[in-house]
Amino acid sequence: MGIYDVNNIGELIKDNSYVGRGIVAGKSKNGKNAVVAYFIMGRSDNSRNRVFVEEGNDVTIYPFDASKVEDPSLIIYSPIRNIGNKLIATNGDQTDTIYEFIKEGKTFEEALETRKFEPDSPNFTPRISAILSLDEKFSYKMSILKSSDGLGGNCNRYTFSYEPVDGLGHFIHTYNCDGNPIPTFTGEPERVEILDDIDEFTNNLWENLNSDNKISLYVRYIDLTTGEIKNRMINKYR
Repeated sequence: MGIYDVNNIGELIKDNSYVGRGIVAGKSKNGKNAVVAYFIMGRSDNSRNRVFVEEGNDVTIYPFDASKVEDPSLIIYSPIRNIGNKLIATNGDQTDTIYEFIKEGKTFEEALETRKFEPDSPNFTPRISAILSLDEKFSYKMSILKSSDGLGGNCNRYTFSYEPVDGLGHFIHTYNCDGNPIPTFTGEPERVEILDDIDEFTNNLWENLNSDNKISLYVRYIDLTTGEIKNRMINKYR
């Protein structure tokens, strides 16, 4: 595909058994809504033992069965948090780091300079993050923090800053595909179509995630004129 082509996200993921955790950010085709989506997948029992829970306008991940939790440090966190006119989405507790830095008047980039990839050798899972600025001129940024050598040494930090385009979103995920160790996501966030209908977009994403490994999905549409919020949440384990 050409560099300006836009993918159907369902077609993009349907034959990939493990893209890990993923964030989509963008703008609906009619130009009315800022859009964010976050999903998690899991291969181990510990990773699969999770559900999304809405807490006001935030989302937190909790164990489905607390008695089966092996290591909560990398699986229990808040992937979605709001502060002022900012909406934060990440795949780990860097959500809280970004929140605190924004609260102190600092930046998304400054917050992530203090963090690195996850310490889960041999995968060294990247930390992926997004921030949507829902002010007069909507904009969004995405980031990935990756091991520079695959050995858990230095960290490479990449930030992508976007001026929104109607109907266009960007999709970043932790892994390219399944493997052992799991190959880290490479390249720029992928260009995907953002539909006007939240249910159509949500279903296209959920139905095409691998049925064995998908766990939870959260989608939010925010009306850029009225501030009205629409949310959709799906948990495989309820």
